[in-house]
Amino acid sequence: MEKIIDTFEKGFLMPYPVVHVLFFLFCVGIVAVYAITGPLYRRELSFSDARKLLLLAFVGGACTLFPDIMVVYNIIINNTMEHCSIGSIPTHSLLFSFTAILFGGLVGYAAFREFSKAVYMAIFAESAFLTHLLLDDIAEGGCEYLYPLYSSPISVFSMMDTEFAAAGSLFHYLMVSIVSVFCVFVVILMALFALDKFGFEFGYRKEK
Repeated sequence: MEKIIDTFEKGFLMPYPVVHVLFFLFCVGIVAVYAITGPLYRRELSFSDARKLLLLAFVGGACTLFPDIMVVYNIIINNTMEHCSIGSIPTHSLLFSFTAILFGGLVGYAAFREFSKAVYMAIFAESAFLTHLLLDDIAEGGCEYLYPLYSSPISVFSMMDTEFAAAGSLFHYLMVSIVSVFCVFVVILMALFALDKFGFEFGYRKEK
């Protein structure tokens, strides 16, 4: 216990976990927040709806912290905040993101007993995991996304900052720009797709 307290006193207790969770729930998961505003205000939110929302919040909040899961072990055992790997496997990688897919799928199936809902929950969990990598990408300048195929850190957001002259040609400049933005687009789309399957959606109303 004294070791844990000493670690916190040295400044290791940082707000990053809170930022990761809030970013996913209120930025990426804004559809769910928006969708329940009306029913909540009118007191029409059923127990089933509330249960579903809390389950999504739990899975999303937990999975967005999965990349830092080793920090718990290292604080207690090693008195450090090391959290980027399990052995030789970087936790901030697409390979390790399969833990979120598995977790989301198991929770989804346990809650709904439907394979399709388990798949949608797994997609939602994966999107939560990936938002963590994107935020760390911004803060630290890259993640080992492609391990073990490519072990060096790659930064999606530094690609967005590529100047035309550095790209070498108009084609390469456009490709770098499109790929970097597309990565962020896919993560957000995954969350929106899963939320839609659970009944949370923006809807277009044709003007009369």
